[in-house]
Amino acid sequence: MTPPGEESTYVRQSLVDWVDEVAKITRPDSVEWCDGSEEEFRRLVDEMVANGSLIELNQRSYPNCYLYRSDPNDVARSEESTFICTEKEDDVGSTNNWMVSDKALAKMQALLSGCMNGRRMYIIPYLLGPLDSPYSQVGVEVTDSPYVAASMRIMTKGMPL
Repeated sequence: MTPPGEESTYVRQSLVDWVDEVAKITRPDSVEWCDGSEEEFRRLVDEMVANGSLIELNQRSYPNCYLYRSDPNDVARSEESTFICTEKEDDVGSTNNWMVSDKALAKMQALLSGCMNGRRMYIIPYLLGPLDSPYSQVGVEVTDSPYVAASMRIMTKGMPL
């Protein structure tokens, strides 16, 4: 339990500790905390255009539009590979796969060991919905894709740390 008034410090440190743990497992070359700023978005777009992964379309006809082709090695979500980890199997619903949390954690640590070698890990805090809504959801995405990092700015509200 955190002392009153220290929730944000506790949450921030817990997040930093979790990211450090993920980085120890995945071993990226670098870690970048995204802030959702226009400057960051432009830098990511410029980097992708420069390395050829993002193709700038005719800016007179299609201003601020680009072509991005997914990497064939990227895997889209598939139901048979998606598991919900909860304490009780009944909590996942009838159409979801379930796995015990400890078993899932061990399996994921083995699968993710060193998976970001040679890559940059982007940490993207985000908010789905208005800041003052009781229905809004706060999340943190971890990815090695600059395209995902740039796209999250468009799809969500960035969360300043």
